[in-house]
Amino acid sequence: MEVCCQLPVLPLDRPVPQHVLSRRGAISFSSSSALFGCPNPRQLSQRRGAISYDSSDQTALYIRMLGSCVIFKQLSTRDVRVRSRAGFETERRGSHPYIDFRIFHSNSEIEVSVSARNVRRLLSFQRYLRSSRFFRGITVPNSSNILDDDYNGQAKCMLEKVGNWNFDIFLFDRLTNGNSLVSLTFHLFNLHGLIEHFQLDTMKLRRFLVMVQEDYHSQNPYHNAVHAADVTQAMHCYLKEPKLSESLTPWDVLLSLIAAATHDLDHPGVNQPFLIKTNHYLATLYKNTSVLENHHWRSAVGLLRESGLFAHMSLENRQLMESQIGDLILATDISQQNEYLSMFRSHLDRGDLCLEDANHRHFILQMALKCADICNPCRTWELSKQWSEKVTEEFFHQGDIEKKYHLGVSPLCDRQTETIANIQIGFMTYLVEPLFAEWARFSNTRLSQTMLGHLGLNKASWKGVQREQSGGGEDTDPAFEEMDSDILPQEPRLS
Repeated sequence: MEVCCQLPVLPLDRPVPQHVLSRRGAISFSSSSALFGCPNPRQLSQRRGAISYDSSDQTALYIRMLGSCVIFKQLSTRDVRVRSRAGFETERRGSHPYIDFRIFHSNSEIEVSVSARNVRRLLSFQRYLRSSRFFRGITVPNSSNILDDDYNGQAKCMLEKVGNWNFDIFLFDRLTNGNSLVSLTFHLFNLHGLIEHFQLDTMKLRRFLVMVQEDYHSQNPYHNAVHAADVTQAMHCYLKEPKLSESLTPWDVLLSLIAAATHDLDHPGVNQPFLIKTNHYLATLYKNTSVLENHHWRSAVGLLRESGLFAHMSLENRQLMESQIGDLILATDISQQNEYLSMFRSHLDRGDLCLEDANHRHFILQMALKCADICNPCRTWELSKQWSEKVTEEFFHQGDIEKKYHLGVSPLCDRQTETIANIQIGFMTYLVEPLFAEWARFSNTRLSQTMLGHLGLNKASWKGVQREQSGGGEDTDPAFEEMDSDILPQEPRLS
């Protein structure tokens, strides 16, 4: 047996002792980010939730443990199981796979039992559990729900209006039985002619989109696949704007839709400051800089490579695609808002944006994705209010955890002192309004005016709620008054 990252050699017939896991106190699963750029293509699939085999060595089982790698060799080739003392959970979507809260308990005991099975392709933890139950004949709850013809018909009718700004993604998600991201993105690929233009295998495309959807955590109130579908739909609306539709190439549209669909991939439901103060390995890996955005990007690259969707392209084109998708996703880091907004404003002041220039088009796509990511206050009140409640619920859940483990409650995360109205008014005032005002300067269309109109009405509505709650208190949350990355949550996606 070999052990990497200086972990001690362990006998195969014994459980992993506690001192080996003392750094985190539990087995967790890491992402493709640690392996990004790895020269061995067989290892590229070792992303989050990794249980995988090197096909060159069928007796080697790789288990990623919070950024470290343990390699067990000389195992039999039947039935792989990795379980904690408590056993498998039915669904881990909302259990923060990167944040194992047993790290705060010194007495946690973990037992690991490992045997081998000839698995060629890496499965994420959730998909591994689902597939293993399926092959053992065990029914997974909610796995047998099938849409009837009526629901399918309604979903198709909604897709005919996918370019409308009042598109109700919550209704569409119900009509597609929770498959809004797969259904909507596949439809947009077809609508924009990308499948034919890039000669994509439709089965590989659907497989890629299913893996993307599965790697969002459905129990996150906000950062889940429905949010990703909503951002993708908004991005489609922006791509239809005259200035963009007349200038963008199929390559630009392809990058935009993939980046929108994957921009929050595998989000753990907590923000960057939480990862930093808990000494999370991702924060260390990315040196406390755009931690979540880097992880979303690297996870997306892992899925692209695993699916083989663009395997028919040249290596140079694939590498360019991965890099440019990264540029788009990294632009969604809210702590970099002022930098991007300043560049955008300067271009508009000088009037030097030329969309015939590939670099300028790419910058505009970055700004478009930023708008799509935080456009919820620009939706109708009915939709915007739902998003506001969901993101605040996610913030407050993080605050509850921080209180429980005496970590110090992050700004905007204390349910005892914050309200949805205060958070939303501050968010709209300091982040949304400046961005969409500049976007309207760039693309002064009916859509831009509609978004600004909804933004004004929604802000007024929240101010009304605020007055009712506080009797005329402050109009904005003081946490937003300083645009400092140490103060603002790095991944709020407030709405």
